[in-house]
Amino acid sequence: MTSRSQFVLPGAKQVNVYADAGALADAVSQRIAELVQACVAQQGVCRIALAGGGTPQQCYEKLRGLSLPWANIHIYFGDERCLPAGDAQRNDDMAMRTLLQHVPIPAEQVHPMPVELGAEEAALRYAQELAQAGALDIVLLGMGEDGHTASLFPNNPALESIAIAVAVDDAPKPPPQRVSLGMATLNAASHKLFLVAGSGKRAALQSIAQGEQLPAAQVLDAEWFMDEAALPNRI
Repeated sequence: MTSRSQFVLPGAKQVNVYADAGALADAVSQRIAELVQACVAQQGVCRIALAGGGTPQQCYEKLRGLSLPWANIHIYFGDERCLPAGDAQRNDDMAMRTLLQHVPIPAEQVHPMPVELGAEEAALRYAQELAQAGALDIVLLGMGEDGHTASLFPNNPALESIAIAVAVDDAPKPPPQRVSLGMATLNAASHKLFLVAGSGKRAALQSIAQGEQLPAAQVLDAEWFMDEAALPNRI
């Protein structure tokens, strides 16, 4: 890990910088393993929400090689595209291919968003499921070049919703209909981990560092893991 104590993100619990995306994925997978083990030891179960995207995918590939108490883990998702079940562009499909089908987790402990039913119905059902489960223990998050996280985009009404899970319309990236955990749900999680890699993220990180309230900046007390390429001005 590279020390970048002079780079500060308002509201962040910690900022960690690594040489490249591979080193970042190694570090996050180890951090997840540490948190899961502690959570299961303390309460017998760990509820974790996974993220989509290329950087989390590298992390999942690392994570499947670690020894974790999979029988005590419940998997949720931070957001999902409204696409048919089994579509390769769905986050749950990527997670299944890269992680879940390689580890001994009971199928009933994987909780996909039922987005094939439509955004409104899926958000309602997922909110009910999460209300019964309780607050999440770990949430993994990415950040888009516009500063969005999960499927909470700048200036989108879903960002202001207080619902546990929200229907997202008119997303600026295809498909336009999605379901996302609400901002309050993200903030209620015990541990929030951001995975941010690549030069395309520099502008958003710079804006957040300067105090702009992009969606990712509204997740408080998060641990940020980023690579050197993402640092504004290569600080």
